[in-house]
Amino acid sequence: MGTAALVLGAGMVGTCTALHLQSKGYNVTLVDRREPGQETSHGNAGLIQRESVEPYAFPRDLGHLFSAALRLSADVHWHPQGLWQMAGPLWRYYRHSHPAAHARAAQAYSRLISHALSEHAPLIAATQSDDLVTRDGFRFVFRTQRALDEGVQRARRLQADFGVRHRAESPAELAQAEPALRQPLAGAIHWLDPWAVSDPGTLVARYAQLFVARGGRIVQGDATTLQARGPAWSVHTPHEGQLEAPIAVLALGPWSAAVVQRLGYRMPLFIKRGYHQHYQGGATLRQPVLDAERGYVLAPMRRGLRLTTGAEFAPIDAPPTPVQVAKAERLARELLELGQALPEAPWLGARPCTADMLPVMGPAPRHPGLWFNFGHGHQGFTLGPVAGRLLAELIHGERPWVDPQPYSPARFA
Repeated sequence: MGTAALVLGAGMVGTCTALHLQSKGYNVTLVDRREPGQETSHGNAGLIQRESVEPYAFPRDLGHLFSAALRLSADVHWHPQGLWQMAGPLWRYYRHSHPAAHARAAQAYSRLISHALSEHAPLIAATQSDDLVTRDGFRFVFRTQRALDEGVQRARRLQADFGVRHRAESPAELAQAEPALRQPLAGAIHWLDPWAVSDPGTLVARYAQLFVARGGRIVQGDATTLQARGPAWSVHTPHEGQLEAPIAVLALGPWSAAVVQRLGYRMPLFIKRGYHQHYQGGATLRQPVLDAERGYVLAPMRRGLRLTTGAEFAPIDAPPTPVQVAKAERLARELLELGQALPEAPWLGARPCTADMLPVMGPAPRHPGLWFNFGHGHQGFTLGPVAGRLLAELIHGERPWVDPQPYSPARFA
């Protein structure tokens, strides 16, 4: 029997961390209050974004800031309490989004993103999940020529710097590729490398089932009860009492902030909330589409066409305010016959973000046996297998395949 380890959080990052530790001989228990893949990993646009080599920066142009301040656009919404609580991290986020600092962050970020497809591929194969995955990329669509020209210029730069493949499409080429779009657009950028998943929560659940089939355990419990007990780490579960192990991995996504703060760490963490709504009975898209100038995504899913919103800055436990769904729906209906929304409230989730736009992966600076794996922002679904492999290698004392220094928790010490 190998060394016991607790992985706290059964989203994409936590589940993949458990799988990779298991592959190295650890006796792993995965702990979450819900079934695997039912929180943030369930509600995203279902994209494994190989093209997303640059993390999302804080907007710096005055027009965008003015629109966001007045809550005019669909891509940003905010609560006054949320901005007040997040003021410090958001200010640091703004500073790290300076072009020079952002370029440095992109170099570190891209080294993770570059392995996203190759790390998902064996797990997709092992779980026989090709029925959920299409490998035809997705599109940024543009309403104006100026925005398209700027987008093409950026795409060319990313291809030159990071090898990200794309194809610029004219209005006629876009109309042929997506005939359901019902108004002429300036054109599109077809990112060729990303994969689309028609049910992201189910993919995480299948990864978790693979973990169990290989001998792992999944236990319902409150991962936020984590505490040190001598040389071990302990977490409370309602059915099995206290679980203990010498190794614990905190992979709680947006709920990690409260735990690390209780342990005495002061990290510039914040969340971006997001919503989705499903529609049925309307037109269909062949591939996911980002309305690049309006900030929402339409993605074909098993349950219908999923509309996902941009960022809402609000406390994680604040009541839902799905005004972005209504705004994005109006904009989406300009482009497509959406059909009817399913008779259920919009889904709400939270993205775990850091001020420097890089995840937190590595040993807790002051707590032996405790490891961090959170802060993956918009790309936890994309980066889960990469993050799981990197952390498992660090825990096992191997030389990691990617330089871990840029993501070390010690950078905030």
